[in-house]
Amino acid sequence: MMKFRFRRQGNDPQREKIKQELFAFNKTVEHGFPHQPCALAFDPQLQLMAIGTKSGAIKIYGSPGVEFTGLHRDAAAVAQIHFLQGQGRLLSLLDDNTLHLWELGGASRDRGGAKSEGVVYLEEKRNYSLLGRPGLESCSIPEDYRCGKSLGPVESLQEHPKQPGKILIGYSRGLVVLWDLSTRNAEHMFLGKQQLESLVWERSGSSFVSSHSDGGYSVWAVASGNTYTHQPVSSSIPYVVLYSGGMPRASYGDRHCVTIQQDKQHVTLDFTSRVIDFFTVHTTDPEHDYDDPKALVVLLEEELVVIDLLTTGWPSVPPPYLAPLHSSAITTSCHLDNVPAKLWDRLAAAGNSQGAQPGSWPICGGKNLAPPPRQQELLLTGHEDGTVRFWNVSAVAMTPLYKLSTANVFHTDCDPNDDPLDPTNDPEALQEEEWPPFRKVGCFDPYSDDPRLGIQKISLCKYSCRLVVAGTAGQVIVLGLSDEWSDHTVDVSTVDLLQDREGFTWKGHDRLEPRASTAPFPPGFQPLVLVQALPPASVTSVMLHAEWNLVAFGTSHGFGLFDYHRRTAVLARCTLHPNDSLAMEGPLSRVKSLKKSLRQSFRRIRKSRVSGKKRPIPTPTSKIQEANAALADQEEVAPVQRRIEPRSADDSLSGVVRCLCFADTYLRDGTHHGPTLWAGTNSGSVYAYALEVPGVGSGRGRPGGEGSGCVEAVLGKEIQLMHRAPVVSVCVLDGRGKPLPEPYQASLDLATAPDMTNPHSVLIASEEQLKVFSLPKVGAKTKFKLTAHEGCRVRRVAMVTVCSTAQEDYSETSLVCLTNLGDLHLFNVPALRPQVRYDCIRKEDISGIASCVFTRNGQGFYLISPSEYQRFSLSAKVITEPLCTVELERPLETHIRSLLHTNTSGDTHSSLLETHTLLAVPGGDYNRTWPRSPTPLEGYLQPPTYHPETRPSIAHKDLRHDTTQGAGANPDRKITSVTQPTQVTHPSQGRYESAPVSQ
Repeated sequence: MMKFRFRRQGNDPQREKIKQELFAFNKTVEHGFPHQPCALAFDPQLQLMAIGTKSGAIKIYGSPGVEFTGLHRDAAAVAQIHFLQGQGRLLSLLDDNTLHLWELGGASRDRGGAKSEGVVYLEEKRNYSLLGRPGLESCSIPEDYRCGKSLGPVESLQEHPKQPGKILIGYSRGLVVLWDLSTRNAEHMFLGKQQLESLVWERSGSSFVSSHSDGGYSVWAVASGNTYTHQPVSSSIPYVVLYSGGMPRASYGDRHCVTIQQDKQHVTLDFTSRVIDFFTVHTTDPEHDYDDPKALVVLLEEELVVIDLLTTGWPSVPPPYLAPLHSSAITTSCHLDNVPAKLWDRLAAAGNSQGAQPGSWPICGGKNLAPPPRQQELLLTGHEDGTVRFWNVSAVAMTPLYKLSTANVFHTDCDPNDDPLDPTNDPEALQEEEWPPFRKVGCFDPYSDDPRLGIQKISLCKYSCRLVVAGTAGQVIVLGLSDEWSDHTVDVSTVDLLQDREGFTWKGHDRLEPRASTAPFPPGFQPLVLVQALPPASVTSVMLHAEWNLVAFGTSHGFGLFDYHRRTAVLARCTLHPNDSLAMEGPLSRVKSLKKSLRQSFRRIRKSRVSGKKRPIPTPTSKIQEANAALADQEEVAPVQRRIEPRSADDSLSGVVRCLCFADTYLRDGTHHGPTLWAGTNSGSVYAYALEVPGVGSGRGRPGGEGSGCVEAVLGKEIQLMHRAPVVSVCVLDGRGKPLPEPYQASLDLATAPDMTNPHSVLIASEEQLKVFSLPKVGAKTKFKLTAHEGCRVRRVAMVTVCSTAQEDYSETSLVCLTNLGDLHLFNVPALRPQVRYDCIRKEDISGIASCVFTRNGQGFYLISPSEYQRFSLSAKVITEPLCTVELERPLETHIRSLLHTNTSGDTHSSLLETHTLLAVPGGDYNRTWPRSPTPLEGYLQPPTYHPETRPSIAHKDLRHDTTQGAGANPDRKITSVTQPTQVTHPSQGRYESAPVSQ
């Protein structure tokens, strides 16, 4: 017996080859907005943007589909990043005082059975640990700056636009030093008295501008022959001024602003998160650098905002990627593959009517080499504020498509009849816009009018355009897609899941109050009927069958079935256990008794010490229990499995309905098949109902069809798993062992019709194991105990179809399981033989595991941060990843390698290295002492390597959390940019830059 089992599990070379052609695990692309950004850079020549994060990640973006990601070995925050223009190289400075050189490289790669040429990747080439901060003893500093007072940290480093050997060094107390690298002396000192925030050169190098903590800025003349300058000069140049901060603390200390000024035009962009940095997109012509900027790109703590500077009114440009997924906290997600073109076009039109028309994206570097997507894919995300957002995830760029709000179905603090886009409805807004002229920009809004609006579950039928969203307060909303505005009332029905059961009192939140009057609904999905579950507990599962016009929903108290075609409740079943008191408290008052927790813990310990002797189950004996007992009698288990310990029947929240399933199958007998509803609970119970749906197959279920009679539900089977493990999924398999097609797929000839001639079976996945039962007798067929390690529990289950890379017409349907350890297991169906296993998510990442969603073609998504999805693939053929190239102008690699061996001890070869050393030590003081020993990085920083037009721009990025108090300005708002026709500086926070704007 044992020899046969181990021989069966041996490796079959032919099967191993097939598995290699079917399965492959790859983490492909990260969708969304980088978490905790802290640095920004832009290469105007290559039109590439780079963002650094506090976790040590560097992300480079160009045109949609052009993305590169690098990760430092040490998880230190990125303090500064700078492009070496036109070369595809990037310098990063970490807060651990290390300098890193990154480079874009090319390679060919085999993906999906085809070789891809010109693939570009980002890799770290060199790194260098910088020395500590040198002292001030050897500088020629005035005595009043020496008298026991520190100059403070270095706030800004700016290279002379015409003389690369001269650098402005700005200290916090106000002193600015013009340092000559060739003579290693302070050539000029500007004795400012105000706390310094940033510096920027005017293009000719004859003057520079300094910004200060009191909200003001000064223009300083650089005159030859003078050693000290005590006072700035005035300026009458017609600037286009861009600056962050500058708001008086007393009135606007809590605002995050960037101001644009040109002559009499004045707009203050008001954001909802802190300004990290910004730059302008402009021409790369050296003679007209910074003239007529096209766009302003602002990196905020929670989103990226782009302003069109060429259009009157300076409107914002919707981003094709980097949209903030977490504009309101994500609470659930749902994926749809192979979306019909008609539905896609209608959603896009509805999104465009919301003002989300895609504009000209100014960051357009690189070339996307990926072929057009094989199909259109949607990712739906539900949010805490009651919105559902539709995202285009067909390719690498995750683009917002359409936004649905459910708040106007209810009475909330925010009246939907007040148009937030029309300021004339708000007299306070009119008064506020007198000065400064604030404009709300961006979509990040973490606040919710009512936490009960949160979306918990989503189900969408892509063929009938029916959508169901369910929320925290027991609301289930059925919506239909419309292309026109509509003013109507929403029908409301209630379903009491307790059915007047005595002894239970709901102690949680109240239901949301439905709006009794008519309300305006814009084009898109519009509500048809509101089904309110009572008690108003959070909806834990929902399932839509649009062909039968039925929606099923479950909570912690039970499940219900509703016919939205006739607006009638079909079924209400309570699943509560008498001891399940926690289900009465709701998610907003979830306080568990410590005494009860300890009692249940000791009870589990005692049970685990009991031998394998069977204990009676307090349920009626039946053939189902006999089948379970027969499975439990199989003492010989495979080495990767272990015995499962039964769970207590009075565990808290045992009545939670975890999954629902509609299926046309055999339940009453083996001759007649029909509609059924399956529901699985936290206590290991599965309820199977036979449904009488009048008119099925004769037009009732089709759009516009009319029928007669009411839907009826009769309990057909009730299965109790012996070990009472929570049921995660229920799936009915046809006579070929394949999952049943989606509604409308078979009737519209979009999928192969199910096999209704051979016996069906049902696959029940619990947290402990997988079981397949025959139908209609529910006889045990096979099982697999997915408990290879202690504590392993199944968290997510899905059916996926993977295609072969070798045979075009060959595919297999597999069951994929995600456990609480973060690993993925794939099994063939219905035999449940293990195929492959992959490590996917860290077991400590609980939110990532809870947020995982699978696609039908073998891909998946999970949250790696509140604002980012990690996309992965289990299929060797279907892979969505960046495939792009960038045209670079860089020295030959042989030249660079020769430079690595060049003697770098001479003065000629040291100036640029010293420049980067200046760049790399923010928050420190400087003198003439520099490291002279050559390092592996120096070869990449030699003057012969760079041409004047491609030399690195040494531009300061101020990332300190300033806490000093200056008069009249918020300390963490910094004047950052002023532009004028004669200026050439690299734009960044803490600096000025300017240019005339064409109107």
